[in-house]
Amino acid sequence: MDLGLKNKVALVAAASRGLGKALAEELAAEGASLVLCARDSHTLDETAAAIAKSSNVPVLAVPADVTVRDDIKRVVDTGIERFGRIDILVTNAGGPPAGRFDQVTHEQWEAAIRLTLFSAIELTRQVLPGMKERHWGRILNITSMAAKQPVENLLLSNSLRAGLTGFARTLANEVAAEGITVNNIMPGYTRTERLDELAQMMAEKQGISADEFRGKWEKEIPMARLAEPREFAAVATFLVSERASYITGTSVQVDGGWIKSLL
Repeated sequence: MDLGLKNKVALVAAASRGLGKALAEELAAEGASLVLCARDSHTLDETAAAIAKSSNVPVLAVPADVTVRDDIKRVVDTGIERFGRIDILVTNAGGPPAGRFDQVTHEQWEAAIRLTLFSAIELTRQVLPGMKERHWGRILNITSMAAKQPVENLLLSNSLRAGLTGFARTLANEVAAEGITVNNIMPGYTRTERLDELAQMMAEKQGISADEFRGKWEKEIPMARLAEPREFAAVATFLVSERASYITGTSVQVDGGWIKSLL
């Protein structure tokens, strides 16, 4: 299937590793030019160089912190200066820290809001005018299965992913007639560095190994295994493609059946 992504320009946030990196690789394989950002400039440069070499597409790496408004503007401006436009936006950021309500400080709430919610809103604010001018655009927010079914001990993520879902669903209606789709993708337990870090932290609290803790997650998943990043990336790439032109305002789960609800 030709997804119609050749020569489209995609901006992928938090793309140096994990889900963002997997999606960037998949988009490049479909022929899209890339603007990638992340805080770790060394890892970002390595990722960008590897993708450019393997896919033979232009890849621009712009180190940035998506919690800083000026950094977001610089990423978008730099991408437009290089490629002339941004057709596809993928918002993404590392997850906020785990914790229960009585463990989370005011400062952690503020930091999490900037990371998880405001970063996506500001990225959208920067790219949306150009999409409206061209009457074509794709906005995809990487949220979490926690947006639909809360995960124990992830108060910040549960709260803010749901808020981002509400923002995206409302915006989708506002821009649908202009050829712009806005969707969310909800990954489940996926084999990434972030998940390894979370497993290690939770395992230490329970006095067990990280492998044993990952086994607990696998028992909760009907497919009885963690997802691979490429499985997530395949669905995400379709959602930002030309072929997904009539899909908007949705939240698509890629969770191996973990979410228990009917819809």
